[in-house]
Amino acid sequence: MELTPWQKICHRILGRPLKKKARNDKELSENLVKGAMPIMPEVYLAQVIVSSITIVIFCWAIIAVFFFPVIGVIDWYESTPDQASVKSCVIWEYWNSDQVDETKPGNGCPDFRYNTFPLVGKILVVIIFGVVGPIAGWKIQKGKAKAEATRRGKAIEKYLPYASSYTAAMSAANATPSNIFKSLALNEDIYGEIAYDSSLIYRDITLLGYDLLTAIKMSVDRAASHWLTEFFQGMVGTLTSGGSLKLYFLNRAEHYMRENRTRLGVFLETLAMMAESYVVVAVAMPLFLIVMLVIMFWVSGSGAQMTEGMLYGIILGLIPLIHVAYSFLVWALSEEQKM
Repeated sequence: MELTPWQKICHRILGRPLKKKARNDKELSENLVKGAMPIMPEVYLAQVIVSSITIVIFCWAIIAVFFFPVIGVIDWYESTPDQASVKSCVIWEYWNSDQVDETKPGNGCPDFRYNTFPLVGKILVVIIFGVVGPIAGWKIQKGKAKAEATRRGKAIEKYLPYASSYTAAMSAANATPSNIFKSLALNEDIYGEIAYDSSLIYRDITLLGYDLLTAIKMSVDRAASHWLTEFFQGMVGTLTSGGSLKLYFLNRAEHYMRENRTRLGVFLETLAMMAESYVVVAVAMPLFLIVMLVIMFWVSGSGAQMTEGMLYGIILGLIPLIHVAYSFLVWALSEEQKM
C-alpha cells in the first residue's frame, strides 16, 4: 500500500527515530494487523505524534486568536460598547446636550460602558483548546488502530454465521478449502470483512506458496474477532487430526447460527423495551406535562412563576427533543445490526 502524502511527511520527520520503539510495541503491531491497516508501526506512530503536535499547535493558535492583545477576539469584544448602555446614553445626550464631550468614551455619558468578556468564557476557551482538545486529539490518533480492529471484529461476528453456512454448502459440494476461500474473497459485498481474511489465506496459498495448514495458522493471528480465531483454529485442529472439514463446517454453521439468533433476540428485546419506554416518556408523559404546565401558567403566583416563554420553550423545544433522542437511539442500534 502506498503511503499518503501526510504519512510520507510524518515518516520523514520521525520515522527512523521511532522505528525500534514502534516495532517493539507488540500490541500496536497486532492492532494494525487486525485492523487491516497495511502500514508499518513506525509510520503509524510517527503519524500519531506529528498529527497530535499539529492539533496542539492549531489549538494554541485558536487560544492566541482569542487572547492576542488589541486584535484578539476578547480585546475586540471588550472594545465594543454595550448596546444597553448605548440606548441609555442616546437619551442622556438628548436631555444633556450641554454636557456632551466627544473626547470622552460615550461622549461623557455616565452610563456608558464597554462589553465585558465573561470570565467563565475565558476559562472555557483555555480548558477546551488548551487541555481537552490536545488530549482528545492524542487519544483519538493513538487509539485509531485499536478502534479499527474492534470495528472489524464486530463486523466479522455479524457476517460469520452466514459465511460459515456458505463454507458448509461449498464443502458439501466437495469444493476444496482453497476454492472455498477464493469464493469468499470474491464476494466482499456479501460477506464483508470475512472476504478480506479469506483473500489473505488464498494469497498465501497461491502467491506466496504456503501450504493450507500454514496459511490458516497465519490467519489465526490476523483475525480481529475471537469467533473467527476459533473458526480457523478449529480448521487447523480438524486438518491436523485428519477429521472431516465437511462435518466441521456444518457444526460451526449451526453453532454460529444459534449465536446469531441469540444476538438478534437481545436486539429485538432492546427495541421492545425502548418501544415501551417511548410510549411512557414520549407519548403519555408530554400529555400530562402540557396540561400541568398550562394550569401552572394560569394559576402561578409569586412563589412559582411560569412565563409564556418557558411554556413555549418546553412544548416546542424539550418535547420534540425527546422524540429526536429516541429516533437517534433506534437508528444507532439498527446501524449496529446493519449488513
